[in-house]
Amino acid sequence: MRPENVGVLAQLMRQAVEGRADLVTLRAIAEEAGELGATRALTRAGLADEQARGDLAELRELLAAWRDAKRSALKTLAQAALGWAARLLGALLLAGLAVRLGFAEWLK
Repeated sequence: MRPENVGVLAQLMRQAVEGRADLVTLRAIAEEAGELGATRALTRAGLADEQARGDLAELRELLAAWRDAKRSALKTLAQAALGWAARLLGALLLAGLAVRLGFAEWLK
């Protein structure tokens, strides 16, 4: 937060202490305090510089790409599992038919 904003907050707090606080002053105090707190939090997180906007945009793109890749991998895995299950079911069906029709006797 800019130093003048800290001064504005101090001036508003002084008005409130002196008993001249009305609803507008109290709202202004809350707004200035919120902005000061948000700026401090961003500074502590290392996101208060000019590059932060680009960094966050890049992180969002990476996260979206990760989610897309994960979704695609899960979809591919599910399709492969269903394919193998269908093949296994078909093989079991053919084996059952072979046993039922006496195919083992035909081989002898």
